[in-house]
Amino acid sequence: MAESTLDDVPLHVPHQVAAVVAPAHAPDWAERLAEIGFLPGENVAVTARGAFGGDPLVVRVGLSSFALRRAEAACVHVSAAEVGPAESVRA
Repeated sequence: MAESTLDDVPLHVPHQVAAVVAPAHAPDWAERLAEIGFLPGENVAVTARGAFGGDPLVVRVGLSSFALRRAEAACVHVSAAEVGPAESVRA
């Protein structure tokens, strides 16, 4: 299964968190993202993007939605999720 980062996935396409990798200049981002639910195996989807440069992104993780900067979303490595029709990610 191919991996990408959350900032590059299409809208409303379900994915699963594979890993969270913080950049060297902001090592605390990985902990912050884990605290709000970005954990390996968790279902995620980008549900909206900002008008100017795509910032921020609205991301659904589990049953919650958060606004993330593109740089934060780039820390979240994801793989395509296999979900059935009952598991829609449309907000």
